[in-house]
Amino acid sequence: MEFDLSWLLWGLPIAFVLGWMASRLDLRQLRIENRQAPKAYFRGLNFLLNEQQDQAIDAFIEAVRNDPDTSELHFALGNLFRRRGEYERAVRVHEHLLSRGDLSRAERHRAQHALALDFLKAGLLDRAEEALRKLEGSAFEGQALLALLAIYERSRDWPQAAEIARKLEASGQGSFAGRRAHYLCEQAALADASSAQALLREATQVAPGAPRPVLELAGLQRKAGDPRAALDTLAQLARGAPHTIPLLARPLAQAAAACGRERSALDILEASYELSPSLDVLEAIVELQPAQQGRAWYVRHLEREPSLVAASKWLAGERLEHQEYHARIQRALEHAVKPLVRYRCAACGFEAKQHFWQCPGCQAWDSYPPRRVEEL
Repeated sequence: MEFDLSWLLWGLPIAFVLGWMASRLDLRQLRIENRQAPKAYFRGLNFLLNEQQDQAIDAFIEAVRNDPDTSELHFALGNLFRRRGEYERAVRVHEHLLSRGDLSRAERHRAQHALALDFLKAGLLDRAEEALRKLEGSAFEGQALLALLAIYERSRDWPQAAEIARKLEASGQGSFAGRRAHYLCEQAALADASSAQALLREATQVAPGAPRPVLELAGLQRKAGDPRAALDTLAQLARGAPHTIPLLARPLAQAAAACGRERSALDILEASYELSPSLDVLEAIVELQPAQQGRAWYVRHLEREPSLVAASKWLAGERLEHQEYHARIQRALEHAVKPLVRYRCAACGFEAKQHFWQCPGCQAWDSYPPRRVEEL
C-alpha cells in the first residue's frame, strides 16, 4: 500500500493553523485576566486612598480571586482586615500565605510577623508570643523582641521582660538598663524584706543613678527601724543625681526628723532649692523648720516664682480681717490648686495626683518629670 503524500501536505498547514488559533485564544484569555487583576487592584487602591475601606476590601478580594498567587494582594487584604478590627479574617489570610509552599523565606517571615500582629491586636497574647518567637534570626527580630517586651510588661512577667531587654541591648537596640532596674523593683515589691533589699541593690548596680531603687531601698530601711541608714542612702542619691531631689525631698525630711539630723537634710534641700526652686523641695524645707520660719519660705518662694500653690499655703496660716470667711476662701483656693499639684506624663499628657514610674495611660517608663504641673 502506497503512502499518499498529499495528506501530509494538507495536514501540516492545518495543524499549524489550529495551533496558532489555540495560542491566540490562550493569549487573549491571559490578557483579559491580566487586565482584570490590575483594574481590581487599582480600584481597591483608589477606595483605600478615599478611606472607603469596605469597598477597598471587596476590590482586593476580587483581585485575589483573579490572581490567587500574588502574595502582595494577600498582604494588603490582611492588613485591611486588621485595621478594620476583623482579626479572624486577617489571621485566615496570613495563615493561608504561610501554608503556601512557593513562598520565599523573606515573604514567609513577613507573613509570620503580620500574623503575630493580628494576634496582638486581637489580644491573644499567648498566640502572639508563640508567633513572635518564630521570628528569631529574621529581619523582623528587632520588632518581634520589642513586641515581646510589651507583652511581658503587660502581663507583669518581669523575669521574661528582663531577658528580652538583655537581648535587645545585645542586638544594639539601645540601653534598657533603666527598664531592667524597674523590673527588679517590681519584683522587690512582691518579695520579703531580705529578698527585696537584695533585688533593689542589684537594681542600683544595673542602673546607677536611677532614683526608684534607691528611694525604695530607703523606704525599706526606714520600715526596718533604721532612719539613719535611710538618710545616708537618700543623701548619696541627692549627691549623685541632683535632678531627682524633688522626688526624694519628702522621704529625706522624714528620715532626718526620725533620727534627729534635720540640719544635714536642710543643707541638701536648701542648696538644691537655690539652684532650682521646686514645690516639693519647698514643702520639705517647711516641714523641717519651726512654724514661723517655715511660712517665711512661702513668701521667699513667691518672690522668685508666681505660685498659686505657695500663696494658698501661706494664706492658710494668716488671719484675715474677716476671719469668718477664711475657711470658705481657703477651700476655694485649695480646689483651684488641685490641678496644679498633679504630675503630667511627658509622652501622652496623662495627669495624676502621684508620681508614676510607668504611665498608666501610655505605659511609657520614666515619662513623668519630677515637677508639678504648675512648675512645667
